[in-house]
Amino acid sequence: MTTYQFTAKNVSIRWTRGIIWAVTLIAMTVHAQEAEQPLLAKARQLFNPLPQDMTTKEFPITPARAALGRKLFFDPRLSLDGTVSCATCHRPALYGTDALAKSIGVEHRLNARNAPTVLNAALQFKAHWVGDRANVEEQAMKSLVGHASFGNADFAAVIRKINALPGYAADFKQAFPNDPEPVKPENWGNAIGAYERTLVTPSPFDAYLKGDVKALSSQAQQGLKTFIDIGCVSCHNGVAVGGSMFQKFGIFGDYWKETGSQSIDEGRFNETKAPADKYLFKVPGLRNVVMTPPYFHDGSVTTLPQAVRIMGKVQLGKELTDQQVNDLIAFLNSLTGELPKDFATEPVLAPQSFSAALP
Repeated sequence: MTTYQFTAKNVSIRWTRGIIWAVTLIAMTVHAQEAEQPLLAKARQLFNPLPQDMTTKEFPITPARAALGRKLFFDPRLSLDGTVSCATCHRPALYGTDALAKSIGVEHRLNARNAPTVLNAALQFKAHWVGDRANVEEQAMKSLVGHASFGNADFAAVIRKINALPGYAADFKQAFPNDPEPVKPENWGNAIGAYERTLVTPSPFDAYLKGDVKALSSQAQQGLKTFIDIGCVSCHNGVAVGGSMFQKFGIFGDYWKETGSQSIDEGRFNETKAPADKYLFKVPGLRNVVMTPPYFHDGSVTTLPQAVRIMGKVQLGKELTDQQVNDLIAFLNSLTGELPKDFATEPVLAPQSFSAALP
């Protein structure tokens, strides 16, 4: 065999091996993609990516309304003692929560329950843990006279304060040009609602649902599979990964025995007095859940692994393994999105203060 023939043979062997290696790699990639596709297809049946915003026909978003709502959201001067704003309980640095078991309102009054995040909140079918507010607009409006939130005696006191602050009257008129009386409680709620409906946090999970299977790590995908297979998804589904129904907390046992709650909250029963509503709470949406401890309606659990184990036990009747918990948390991490720019920074308000006893 000549040197030329020997070299040609080696080249041929290397080329053949390269082709075999490339084909094998392609086959492995296709196999991996085929293995991922059923999970993605199943996920798409159960969840939806976040929309660009949360506008509705009933509650439209306009730039003027959202801008006014942003100012009002961060303004503490409209509370009874001038110390509490929406942002007091829904702080940007804490992903729209306050890191307290139960929020503290005016005059250091303790709220009945933990403050849920305002991020993506308008996607949920009701507001508050027991669903006693129809939407974020009603929640914002009624917070003005809530005893442990803004604490005002009546809406008239709030309107007087709004009219006394420079710029607000003109802002309300611009935001509600067709309303002959733009400065009113309903429009306070509508403006803050318009702002909150812009607070959308797209996450790696949204990219995954749109077809980017690499957006989730292999462990996060295993966590998603576990989330579906063990039954978490029966309550936590849809675009908000929850927030679309009421459910009893403690299907397989008394929740307070696992959470160590200091008091027993009977949930929606406190509002309706219907026996069937005892221990019913709104299922929370799980978007950004990693960033919003403490957990549950009373903030009784401080860590996510403990909360996941408790949910497995009292809601599904399952003792989760360490691996399952770790995988589930990897998936929950994929629900964390970036803060909206208009939420991450606070607006500068008109430089005026006044006594809480403003006539």
